[in-house]
Amino acid sequence: MSDAQSRGRLLDAVERIGNALPDPTTLFAIGAVLVAVAAEIAVVTDWTVSRPESRAVTTAVLDATGDPVLGADGSPVTTPVLDEAGRPRMERVDREVRAKSLFSTDGVYWMLASLVDNFVAFPPLGVVLVGMLGIGMAERTGFIGALLRAVLVAVPPGLLTPTVFFVGVMSSMGLDAGYVVLPPVAAALFQASGRSPLVGLAAVFAGVSAGFSANLFPTSLDPLLGEFSTASAQLLDPGYEVAATANLGFMIASTFLLTVVGWAVTSLWVEPRYATKSPEDGGANPDGADAGAMTLAPEERSALVRATWVAAAALGVVALATLVPGMPLHGMDGKFPRWVRVIVPILFLGFLLPGLVYGFAIGKLQNDRDVATIFGETMAGMGPYIVLAFFAAQFIAWFAHSNLGEMLAITGGRQLASAGLPPAALMVGFIVVVGIGNLFIGSMSAKYAFFAPVFVPMFMQAGISPELTQVAYRVGDSVTNVITPLNPYVVIILTFMHRYVPRAGIGTLVALMLPYAVAFGLIWSLMLAVWVGLGIPLSGEGPLFYTAP
Repeated sequence: MSDAQSRGRLLDAVERIGNALPDPTTLFAIGAVLVAVAAEIAVVTDWTVSRPESRAVTTAVLDATGDPVLGADGSPVTTPVLDEAGRPRMERVDREVRAKSLFSTDGVYWMLASLVDNFVAFPPLGVVLVGMLGIGMAERTGFIGALLRAVLVAVPPGLLTPTVFFVGVMSSMGLDAGYVVLPPVAAALFQASGRSPLVGLAAVFAGVSAGFSANLFPTSLDPLLGEFSTASAQLLDPGYEVAATANLGFMIASTFLLTVVGWAVTSLWVEPRYATKSPEDGGANPDGADAGAMTLAPEERSALVRATWVAAAALGVVALATLVPGMPLHGMDGKFPRWVRVIVPILFLGFLLPGLVYGFAIGKLQNDRDVATIFGETMAGMGPYIVLAFFAAQFIAWFAHSNLGEMLAITGGRQLASAGLPPAALMVGFIVVVGIGNLFIGSMSAKYAFFAPVFVPMFMQAGISPELTQVAYRVGDSVTNVITPLNPYVVIILTFMHRYVPRAGIGTLVALMLPYAVAFGLIWSLMLAVWVGLGIPLSGEGPLFYTAP
């Protein structure tokens, strides 16, 4: 038996076992109950961990007689102590973290009181539904289909996979929008070229999710993580600052490496496995590459040209609104550029407007009732996703509220830091810890909010720079995104899979994405180890090592 056949049988076994489990909706419901039980056990056994945090040093405000000034509640009024640069002086304190019971009186009340809010605030819910309104219009009027056929003529067949993958990696420029927009387009593109739509979906999902940290340009993620790293580093070194571009050089190189690795995994591992499957099981459709089907009729070509011009005009308006001072999208909104904050509405309009133009030009749409009907059909098709999202939201919220994820991550990390490994091996070990932690805590920023105060100062004492700790964290957080059920966008990927394989389950998804997680974890970790071994800075502002002043 060849190695390819052995790997294929192993993944088939993973898929069978996974799909033998209950429906994903039921799994999330069961998972929520198990979280509550585990939290109760942790409470009963009095499991606690300490988490280092930074706190401003304060001093009492004194009146003219030297007595403390008291507030309205009778407590002394304090003011921050400033350092030489005029910034608040920070000190390190340990906070005790305990599990929270979900079966206590307050816990049961919280579960009931937060039930609706957990669902409404579920991160991808609004993003997916708003984005799918625009995508649904473009898809059901035929605009996306016509555009894909035109793209197939322009992109050489041999470069379709790396192109899709590269676009997926680069989509992090628009935060999480790539999760919503790219998977259905990539699946349709592969199907139209006579290849398995699930392979197209897997390639782009791996790029978007497993390669989330990589990019050729700084994204909103860079300053966000840099602020966490700076605050954590200042627990030991009050003057230390981590630049927003601290990881840029490594991430640029990672973009090209991951594109090549993703291309190789798709071509050598994932696609051959689906070459033997029927279309009903996600295999290629032999009729998908029919030459006649790829040819645009004159009226389709005319409608596509009009719709493309409208899309280009809309893009031009967005560019002007972003670049011209005083325009609505120019400048910053807190930590992010304004255009990033509104990327989902931009994408909604970017698909809706050309979809409408194409629909009316081709005759698919006749009046506003036809438009409303397509909107309704699109939302009706999202019904299974909405049900799944409700239970997934409860599971994720319960896990976060219980504190179990934070406690597990801190405990595992301290075991790693005490191992006494050399820097390269220590960072690879940290990647493993973060990758495992990512299976329990989905949010990258929330996870780093408590990883950073623990690991950044800890590794600084071992001579490892905060910048290197940060980049190792980004690698570990990304590679397991495609297989963790706590990635909220796994729900939408399952929904897209069901379009082509209605009986697909969580096992199908894990078996599909596991090769990417394994390959990315190994190759990306090896790249970082070699990078550290060669002593190459992570960027102009990203040193590898730290020396205490």
